[in-house]
Amino acid sequence: MPPLDRTSREAPEERPLHGPAGFAVDALIVLVVAALVGGVVVLARRWEAPIRTTTAIDLSPRALPGYTLLSLSRGFAAYLLSLVFTLVYGTVAAHSKRAEKVMIPLLDIGQGIPVLGFLPGLVLGMVALFPHSNIGLELACILMIFTGQVWNMVFSFYGSLRAVPSELREVARIHRFTWFRTFRTVEVSAATIGLVWNSMMSMAGGWFFLTVNEAFTLGNRDFRLPGIGSYMAVAIEKGDTRAMLWAIVAMSLMIVAVDQLLWKPLVAWSERFRLEDLASTEKPRSWMLDLIRRSPLLRRLRRARREAEDTAEGAVAVPPPVPVPSAGGGGGGENASRRLLVRILLGMVGAGALVLSGWGAFELVRLLLAVPGREWIVLALALGSTFLRTLGALVLSALWTVPAGILIGRSPIWSRRLQPVAQLVASFPAPMIFPIVTGALLAMGVPFGIVASALMLLGAQWYVLFNVLAGASAVPHDLEEAAETYRLRGVDKWKKLFLPAVFPYLVTGLITAAGGAWNASIVAESLTYKGRPLQTFGLGSTITQATAAANFPLLAAGVLTMSLALIALNRSIWRPLYRLAETKYSLNR
Repeated sequence: MPPLDRTSREAPEERPLHGPAGFAVDALIVLVVAALVGGVVVLARRWEAPIRTTTAIDLSPRALPGYTLLSLSRGFAAYLLSLVFTLVYGTVAAHSKRAEKVMIPLLDIGQGIPVLGFLPGLVLGMVALFPHSNIGLELACILMIFTGQVWNMVFSFYGSLRAVPSELREVARIHRFTWFRTFRTVEVSAATIGLVWNSMMSMAGGWFFLTVNEAFTLGNRDFRLPGIGSYMAVAIEKGDTRAMLWAIVAMSLMIVAVDQLLWKPLVAWSERFRLEDLASTEKPRSWMLDLIRRSPLLRRLRRARREAEDTAEGAVAVPPPVPVPSAGGGGGGENASRRLLVRILLGMVGAGALVLSGWGAFELVRLLLAVPGREWIVLALALGSTFLRTLGALVLSALWTVPAGILIGRSPIWSRRLQPVAQLVASFPAPMIFPIVTGALLAMGVPFGIVASALMLLGAQWYVLFNVLAGASAVPHDLEEAAETYRLRGVDKWKKLFLPAVFPYLVTGLITAAGGAWNASIVAESLTYKGRPLQTFGLGSTITQATAAANFPLLAAGVLTMSLALIALNRSIWRPLYRLAETKYSLNR
């Protein structure tokens, strides 16, 4: 039982700190927890505040710490929601063939629908539900950040569950693990490395539209919330370069702090879940994780938890034998009643979903009937233009991120050195630097249509990089030892080991990068530079214009056009690539 009961390799015991050093570490941990609690309290007070028609944003540097804390609290609230959704949605999709046929295309459609496709209806609906407080606006903002985070995490978790070695599942069945124990001990453990890396990228995706989510306007209505995103949006509107630089500094400091206090410890901790027989010679380290392991307070808490677990395991050390049903079907009535209750509940949920879907379809048709025929032709041409830009962004992303991701992921030294830089650059909201990039490219005489493609590349490439990094870091070292034994060198080693090993992760990265590029088209194809509006023909700029004018029929038509295109892409490209990754390049085969 031990190899499977604790699939993760226990970290080596660190010598505990004593005296002033131990007290300082405990105080630091308590301070971090207090800061998290403070962020929750500040956000809760914002929720209780009465709603205002217009929120004034203070552009002084003194206001930035509070704004940064508010944005960070919204980001973590959205991440917790994304994590729960990932574990539930990914597990159901990976275990049910019937559900998978519906859930995965829906996932691909959902990640490709632009934020402005969700935002107007969500904001108006939440404000209508909570007309006298900020609860509606705060919930809408958190849910919009959630839509920027969740897709990448679900795709990663789903792909990892599909790639769990069959031997581990067989051992779990032999030892009569319950479904929850199998999920916790086998599946989550196998998916942890990829989930941690993709969580970093998902947080970056949540920050991407921060300037839109916190400073949303619809027609002449202003739905602004205080935060670093709205601070930057107002600074860009007023052309206040000093405030823009302060916002960039504050955002950078926040990203570095989150990387050092959260992501680097999680990356180092997740190494214990690597599925391999040979231990790597050098593993990622984190000063924060070392301090946590050496904290006297946390060591006492861990010891108490282990004693409680040992006591609980001792009480049920020998599982009862599986009862054999008698000929009379003893106990069958209870199981039949339980199954009937589950079916009734599922039927009620399905009926409610059907009614809501019918109402939504009726409203959608009513909006679409108001769109003139010539607008549909324009939307089709705009779709083709944005598709070409998305394709170019994906090709350019793969050309540099695949070799870079493999080189960095296979080297713990370079991974340790470059991860903070990559995390800072990837997590920084690209729309905040769009004016700078746009100005530089326009100064070089680059047409704005190509500038929009470059901006979409900035919003897509990091998804591919972080997925390839996760795949490269998860390659078992015993496979690399085997490659050395067979004297694979240079190009042959890349063709026969590294590229096939990271291919499933690359597919996941390309899918999420495609969604990121479609979303980036909203702000890349239509933006303001030095008070001058810049636009290029495409579906993103069409949706942006429809939102600014509160043209709901055109907005619905644009979102529907993008959704239908994504269904076609999912069936013709992404699904075959997923099947190829599972059947030919999965380490489970």
